[in-house]
Amino acid sequence: MSVEIKDIHFSYGKVKALDGVDLKLPQGAIGLLGPNGAGKSTLIRILLGFLPPDRGGGKVLDYDIKNQQTEIRRYVGYMPEDDCFIPGMDAVSFTSYLGELSGMPRQEAMKRAHEVLFYVGLEESRYRNLETYSGGMKQRLKLAQSIVHDPRLIFLDEPTSGLDPQGRNEILELIMDISSKKNIQVLISSHILPDIEITCSYVVILNKGKPVAQGNISDLKEIKYNLFEMKIKSDGEKFLQKLKKIRCRVEETEDQILKVYMPPELDAQEIFKIASEEKTQIRHFVKSETSLEDLFAEAVGVD
Repeated sequence: MSVEIKDIHFSYGKVKALDGVDLKLPQGAIGLLGPNGAGKSTLIRILLGFLPPDRGGGKVLDYDIKNQQTEIRRYVGYMPEDDCFIPGMDAVSFTSYLGELSGMPRQEAMKRAHEVLFYVGLEESRYRNLETYSGGMKQRLKLAQSIVHDPRLIFLDEPTSGLDPQGRNEILELIMDISSKKNIQVLISSHILPDIEITCSYVVILNKGKPVAQGNISDLKEIKYNLFEMKIKSDGEKFLQKLKKIRCRVEETEDQILKVYMPPELDAQEIFKIASEEKTQIRHFVKSETSLEDLFAEAVGVD
């Protein structure tokens, strides 16, 4: 296991951020999901040794999170959500300096800085002052510094935050290349569910400081309900109320498509029976595939 922790608790004063977190994370690309305030960033900081847990313990890459923080930082890379640049430095100096902080000799750190900046597409701007970088360039630089010291595991906190669609796709392609070809395990914390679905095979969903779902995405998405999409003509309030009474969850999308999550033991004919009873005309009806978004909504109790 790359990460194994038991009964982790942490509070900011009276606010409980983590409430008894147990995790055993396998190799591979792992997604960490949860609404704002779920405890994702706090968990990452504890795994990095930046914060001591109030209770509990564990290991990252077989190093103790309480007593071996130096070793963890040598073998783990970190791309924070917030910018963390040193004013007045260029990209090469900044990246090599962080390599030295991770334990690399100066000459090796400088050599690796050039290599990783080329890898992330910043070779032509590596001598520019960091204050002149765009948002997308800063994200690439944060990714470069997270891998400069050849880590075995990297934590990426909101790696596509603030990027336009093209910049987002380019960062995701780099992340997938790192996880599949560089022999580096990746843990991505993000609120953008499609990013996790594209890049990861395993997911942990936190809510209110506790894991509410974890496992292989393909397994977690196995049908616990049947999902149908439909459109109805005219007002269907009574129709929808009856669907909820037979334990269906109903969502309406922006384009007026109704998504109906039906328990697997019920037959789809029940929908048409209720529509007939309430004189509701169904104009469109198809069976749909479940998504990570559906799983997330179910896990955190979003209706």
